[in-house]
Amino acid sequence: MTAQSRFASKSMFAALSVEESEEEISESEVNSSASSNATTELSVPPVKMTKTAMKKAAKAARLQKLSQQAVEKPNGTPVAKAVSASNLAVDVATEEFSGSSSDDSRDSESDPTVEIVDESPVISNHVVEPPTAIPVEAAHSSKDPLEFSHSPAPASEPTPAPEPMTSNLEATVVSSLKEMLPSKQNAPPPDQENVKKRQNMLTRTLWTFIMIGGFIGLLLMGHGYMVLLVMLCQTLVYREVTALFTLAQSDKRDEVKGKDPWSKTLNWYFFAATNYFLYGESIIYYFKHVVFSEAQLLPFATNHRLISFALYTIGLMGFVLSLQKRYLKQQFGLFCWVHMSLLLIVVSSHFIVNNILEGLIWFWVPASLVICNDVFAYVWGMSIGRTPLIKLSPKKTVEGFVGAFISTVLFSLLWGSYFMGFNYMICPVHDLGVSAWSNVQCVPNPVFVWKDWQIPSPLAAIISTALQKQITSISYVPYHFHLLSMSFFASLVAPFGGFFASGFKRAFNIKDFGHSIPGHGGMTDRMDCQFLMGVFTYVYYSSLIRQHNVTVGSILQKIVSGLSVDEQLELIVDLKRYLEGMGVPVPC
Repeated sequence: MTAQSRFASKSMFAALSVEESEEEISESEVNSSASSNATTELSVPPVKMTKTAMKKAAKAARLQKLSQQAVEKPNGTPVAKAVSASNLAVDVATEEFSGSSSDDSRDSESDPTVEIVDESPVISNHVVEPPTAIPVEAAHSSKDPLEFSHSPAPASEPTPAPEPMTSNLEATVVSSLKEMLPSKQNAPPPDQENVKKRQNMLTRTLWTFIMIGGFIGLLLMGHGYMVLLVMLCQTLVYREVTALFTLAQSDKRDEVKGKDPWSKTLNWYFFAATNYFLYGESIIYYFKHVVFSEAQLLPFATNHRLISFALYTIGLMGFVLSLQKRYLKQQFGLFCWVHMSLLLIVVSSHFIVNNILEGLIWFWVPASLVICNDVFAYVWGMSIGRTPLIKLSPKKTVEGFVGAFISTVLFSLLWGSYFMGFNYMICPVHDLGVSAWSNVQCVPNPVFVWKDWQIPSPLAAIISTALQKQITSISYVPYHFHLLSMSFFASLVAPFGGFFASGFKRAFNIKDFGHSIPGHGGMTDRMDCQFLMGVFTYVYYSSLIRQHNVTVGSILQKIVSGLSVDEQLELIVDLKRYLEGMGVPVPC
């Protein structure tokens, strides 16, 4: 095999590679392809091609294709191309060769029809076959643009001196290129991604309206249904968060035979025990008049904390008994993981339930402010957002953050002022059976009572002159100031709950926490800011707004838990005598 043959083979491979993938094919790839058929062909010494030479080969191939397309045979059909009808051709203009090799290569390239002669002897049954001429013709009728046509050249056309080349190497190069180049038939349609985005948007919008409608419906049905909704949400969030931590098993056999009971059983046991303690405390506090007046519920109320501690101790003992030597690190890691989840999820949900029982307005308005801030942050960010806000959430912008803050403050004043006019929204719960259609009556909290602020005389005169109307006072309710405080927190602090969740997802390399809500991801993706807002609302309300008045339930709790039976009977007689002396009829 001559140097000219080796150079033609190498030039063909370089032109094909640069034209289709525009990447440099290293010398090792050609050598590895040729070595696979070493038993049936002669070895080809490597020929180095620089990157500049391959670029020139590709450029010359494109020019040759354009020139060949303009030439036609006498019968009217296009002249056969060197390789195929696609953007492939053989360019032998290179920097490595000179003299006769370069001249022979250029002479071979100038002819429209190239005939390649396979000079490699084929050894079969100890008979050496003579070299075979393999003309390379146009492949415009072939389905595969990389397919070579090996039909014999027409006898009428004169052919130049055959350019020697190994046929096995040619087939190897072609097959390698077919595997490397992407198939156009398997490529997805260009609009498939847009169709998928539209479907996701429709699904997201549909489930948004479903969630809003279901939320409003449960709100109208009563406090009990809202409590059940919060418990459902916290259960889904707890499942999604704890599912991120999985025990490492050595193999499937160990996973089947020696499955750790902690991963599925004890974590839900601690979840149930924690809910029993927290919701039991809420029931005893807000329904004292029911719990302490029923003899069947009295042991539950008086011994609630002792029962809760006993349940937790049983879970701790079960965890210790389930420890396995090979999984100690994973088990203790999951133990800490579950307890942090209980603190951040279940305890936060407990405070949200307390907000509902203090009055639906302390749950409905703060939750609405978080949703409003999220919506306006998206609107302002898409409209004028340019400056990134935080790396954990690349789509968040400073403009969207500031615009959402201003919009949420204005929205809070309008939204809160409207709902404070309904007793159903502002009255604390005394009966879980009430609904929006019930006649709820209560003494409103002083923050919902309208007041008048007397304007100083000089300022009142200026305002009256400017408005041409006598104005001496301005009406307001203290709840407006509390709305401003909650809107500030919902806009400036609550979003960091979402940033925390974003960092959490990045740590585990996941897009969503789950698929509980179609189009929205998991429940955790929707409740990340609500937990932080609910805890703030409860602490703010219990510290600055709640009134600690003496109630029938609190007195009854002290009587039942602090007096003996004889003392309770004596109290009843004395109370009856007092009421009769006041002229109040006492039923027997």
